[in-house]
Amino acid sequence: MIADPQLNPAAIELGTFVPRPLDAVWRALTQPDLLERWLLRPIGFAPSAGNCFRFLIPDASINEIVCEVLAARPCEQLTYSWTYPHADYPTPWIVDWTMRPQGLGTRLLLTQTGFDIEDRRQKMARNAMERSWKRLLLPRLGEVLQH
Repeated sequence: MIADPQLNPAAIELGTFVPRPLDAVWRALTQPDLLERWLLRPIGFAPSAGNCFRFLIPDASINEIVCEVLAARPCEQLTYSWTYPHADYPTPWIVDWTMRPQGLGTRLLLTQTGFDIEDRRQKMARNAMERSWKRLLLPRLGEVLQH
């Protein structure tokens, strides 16, 4: 079996189908009140390249994530950096959402990159983040989109 050179074992790549139109998915990814319902509370967020903002993490010792919007194409793509500045080993990650129409809904792909899986801590962080996206955050996004 030959490995696909396009696959990045360090990246988190999760795809899902959402039975909602592109504009509804875009709103859930970009409107602060909706973001807070399924992800975290954003402070200073605007879906515009260059916009710096923070996500607040309630009841956590590391209580903020510092971000910058790297790309924002309405109903197509939203990309931002994601860094825990107060972590013992702060690492800049990139979170990328791409979407496209599919049938009566939207195909949504989440990609998170920047993990160094040769580093034990980074590999553990990558695996924990993947579990969190799969088991908690993407299901919550689906619930927000149903209303």
